[in-house]
Amino acid sequence: MERSDTRTILGLAVPALLSLIAEPLFLLADSAIVGHLGVAPLAGLGVASAALLTAANVFVFLAYGTTSLVARWVGAGRQGDALGAGVDGMWLAIGVGVVTAVLVALFATPVCRVFGAGGEVLAQAAVYLRISALGLPAMLLALAATGVLRGFQNTVTPLVATTVGFAANLALNLFLVYGVHLGIAGSAYGTVTAQWGMATGLAAVVLRRATAEGASLVPRPNGVLRSARHGVPLLVRTVALRAVLLLTTWDATALGDIPLAAHQVAMTVFGFLSFVLDALAIAAQSLTGTALGAGDTALVRSRTRLMLGWSLGAGCVVGVLLGLIHTVLPQVFTPDAGVRGALAAALLVIALLAPVAGVVFVLDGVLIGAGDGRALAVVQTVLLLLYAPVAIVLHAHAADLARHGARTSVVALWCAFATYMIARMALLLLRSRSDRWLVPGA
Repeated sequence: MERSDTRTILGLAVPALLSLIAEPLFLLADSAIVGHLGVAPLAGLGVASAALLTAANVFVFLAYGTTSLVARWVGAGRQGDALGAGVDGMWLAIGVGVVTAVLVALFATPVCRVFGAGGEVLAQAAVYLRISALGLPAMLLALAATGVLRGFQNTVTPLVATTVGFAANLALNLFLVYGVHLGIAGSAYGTVTAQWGMATGLAAVVLRRATAEGASLVPRPNGVLRSARHGVPLLVRTVALRAVLLLTTWDATALGDIPLAAHQVAMTVFGFLSFVLDALAIAAQSLTGTALGAGDTALVRSRTRLMLGWSLGAGCVVGVLLGLIHTVLPQVFTPDAGVRGALAAALLVIALLAPVAGVVFVLDGVLIGAGDGRALAVVQTVLLLLYAPVAIVLHAHAADLARHGARTSVVALWCAFATYMIARMALLLLRSRSDRWLVPGA
């Protein structure tokens, strides 16, 4: 049974490993390209990216919630209902995406100012954020469509979309930034174009399958509202999670331009590694939902133990690899010696944190797949309440930290974030050992 489970998990996790890194790959490419324009554009990209990812990732339930819903219907043998729920989720994504895009575009400058950006950094951040808002509906539609496909245990199609999208993003950004000389605006336009291409392709695949199964393609108010209600706990969970990340960026802005630029790249690298480690979590979402839909709680337990072992091992491997290249990697992103030194120090902290992250992400995936959104919302809210005082104290002593140099400032910032991750792991382990989340049935 374990060998069969291993093949099943790897069959989902390996394609997911590559498709999950689409967003951080976009940001890594943007960071590498924009970083050579100077410190101000790179710092501006850091502020705009934090705001943009908040606007998009707050609605990540469009993928996660859709995966668990669809997977349970699939496990119960009801394909038509699974596709109907998926299409409802996609309509919800379009509506939410349009409203969010308008708000972000209108308030781009005030939003960036909230993060502490000023002067040239504010100008660069506002330009990038305002243009990138055009891609928000595409980002959310792609999330929902990907969630449907994962629910059907199809992670290959998102992989194809990711591969094509990243290649297009890289080519467009290089051409628009250095060929047409549009600066940071060119990077934003290139990413938006790639995002819309990905969303269109993924949605077409889902709609074709829904048509073949006879599922309705028109918006069903009750279905859309059901998807929204199902996603509320995950929305709360994600808002609390994003608030932690925003508090961390808020602290970084108080430390100065060089620490902020280093933190932006460090957080992008952490996001990239997070998605790498999150591949098992995606498999866990689909497999947990399907097994519970079929009523097999014993299978859920055995697969959870197996994936926990793998996630811990993967985190250790990732940490060692990052530790080996922590002085080399900064050279890819910036020629500034100060930013390179601070970034190298931050990467060492991230390397030590990688095993913890591996456990956190797979447990998150298991509980999301089980539909345990309320518990996850409570856990993240508690963690936010614990982390906020730490962030406030760090912000109040930012000037003192800055006098000790950029490296010390960035290390202090990432050590504070590490305490949050360790606490998150402890609470998720505690929840996973109970039986309250093991609820069988469609």
